[in-house]
Amino acid sequence: MANQTASAAPWQPQANPWLIAAAVMLATFMEVLDTSVANVALPYMAGNLSATQDESTWVLTSYLVSNAIVLPMTGWLSSTFGRKRFLMLCVTGFTLASAACGAAPTMAVLVLARVLQGAAGGALQPLSQAILMESFPPQKRGMAMAAFGMGVVVAPIVGPLLGGWITDNMSWRWIFFINLPVGLAALLMCRTFLEDPPYLSEAKSRRGGKVDYLGFFFMVAWLSTLQIVLDRGQEVDWFAAVWIRWFSGISLVSMLAFVFWELRAEFPLVDLRVLRDRDFAACTAMIAVVGVVLYSAITLLPLFLQNLMGYSAFDSGMALSPRGIGAIIAMIVVGRIIGKVDNRLLIGGGFILMAYSSYRFAEIDLDISIMAIIWPSVLLGLSMAMVFVPLTTQAMSNLPNEQIGNAAGIFNLMRNIGGSIGIAALVAVVTRGAQTHQALLAGHMRLDNPRFQAHLQALQAYLSQHADAVTAKLKALGLSYDLLLQQATLLAYMDSFRVLAYLCLCCIPGVLLLRRAKKGGPSAMAH
Repeated sequence: MANQTASAAPWQPQANPWLIAAAVMLATFMEVLDTSVANVALPYMAGNLSATQDESTWVLTSYLVSNAIVLPMTGWLSSTFGRKRFLMLCVTGFTLASAACGAAPTMAVLVLARVLQGAAGGALQPLSQAILMESFPPQKRGMAMAAFGMGVVVAPIVGPLLGGWITDNMSWRWIFFINLPVGLAALLMCRTFLEDPPYLSEAKSRRGGKVDYLGFFFMVAWLSTLQIVLDRGQEVDWFAAVWIRWFSGISLVSMLAFVFWELRAEFPLVDLRVLRDRDFAACTAMIAVVGVVLYSAITLLPLFLQNLMGYSAFDSGMALSPRGIGAIIAMIVVGRIIGKVDNRLLIGGGFILMAYSSYRFAEIDLDISIMAIIWPSVLLGLSMAMVFVPLTTQAMSNLPNEQIGNAAGIFNLMRNIGGSIGIAALVAVVTRGAQTHQALLAGHMRLDNPRFQAHLQALQAYLSQHADAVTAKLKALGLSYDLLLQQATLLAYMDSFRVLAYLCLCCIPGVLLLRRAKKGGPSAMAH
């Protein structure tokens, strides 16, 4: 009986789990940082490499496309090559691709290097997540996810700030060169502390070397066309462009074909059957909303501060950096209490706080102080950590270890897709909303409107002290129109943050679908 109990005990690594966490988190932080660190340096890259601004955006798009394609394949690739070997290969590839990015002589070479960098980095997040979930006992997985959340939530916030400082004080090339020592350290730590669980070799032997080529084709067609549409759609007026309509159709058909095929394949590239678990399906849907809010806020707030408030790139990064402080504080607290407080309470409270912080941003105006940006940013960082850690833990809580790698790939893919859709949708809300508000506000700028006439006369009287009457009148009209554009754009930003607030509140019913976690963690029973 004792021998049977010992044989049934779940596998545990020989190294200290926190050393394993440090190794994989170093790699993950490096990869997540690179999703946002290059944003602020695009104009400098374009100028230095004699490229247009449109061409420079492919530095971001190429990375995201290749990153998204590899994400859901992580479980299959891990069982095929071995998780430790595959992770070390990814870290090595990411580091070498970073060096190629920094040394790129032309924009074409830089884009190619970013494709390789994105492909190598795509598996780092789900690999790290799966390794952490397996290395820690169930009662400590909340703390492990808090450590993982440090990289996933804080790195996109730190990225623009670090990228702006390096670009202003050194060269944009050092944005990529700084990955070299970090990647080398991560590679050495992974080699020293990581080991493969025994079930990976069993999964490979069951599959017998079969490769799901058709599933891979459908997935590449779906994700690559979707990412290109989301990234370039606003620039070409969305469905007004013929190629956008074609790419959208290809993406939709490929997605449906991918889902149909993967559900029927004997050895699928991505096992979508894991979505039968109610907790995992609900948490995956909610993490997509977290991606929308996180990446949309990171995109919209710097644009608001720079375009309407006159902040520099570095100053806007400094104004938003307290969000990282809120996230770090919450990660530490949530990691300690997650086994003692119902996950559903933490997730629901986090979404309510996220909605409140988004609504606070919806009350901004052009006369706000810096504190009106800092405090909602801190609250947003707190709420992100409150949601991310228990949501990730709850998503994997009922899954056996052999399914965690595959599930982590799907989970992270949905967060990234949510971020891409959120950025594209909210930028469109700002752009189209500004035009709508401009048309509405212009209806009040009539000469028969007493209030507008009084404003115009007062402005004209002031300007006439420095110019003749005709010039003063023209300048007064020009300044009034500039003010109209500012107010219309401000209202559009306010609308976008209200959308985020309402979206967060819509997740509250989803929390009710989650099961109450059992004492000791249900995953302890999943073996």
